[in-house]
Amino acid sequence: MMLMIAVENAPPRLRGRLAVWLLEVRAGLYIGNYSRRTRERIWDEVKAFGETCNAVLAWAEPNDAGFLFETWGQNRRIPVDLDGFQLVSFLPSKDNMV
Repeated sequence: MMLMIAVENAPPRLRGRLAVWLLEVRAGLYIGNYSRRTRERIWDEVKAFGETCNAVLAWAEPNDAGFLFETWGQNRRIPVDLDGFQLVSFLPSKDNMV
């Protein structure tokens, strides 16, 4: 099953671990084709070694959108479930907060 992981501010150790499993097609963007079990193992490593980074994992899924995704770390974009359909909501920027 096709999967994609994008990381920002990832420590070199995490980037190296991801490069073992996945192809880095752009800086911080990794793709591969693995089973659910392997995908979950890779994502566990992102969460274990990426304490200072933010990341998103997306994978092919037989649903209306054709994919699902999870996020990790601090980011203005947060996943929101709307009647079983995953969308992205934006938190207000720090500049707009009073």
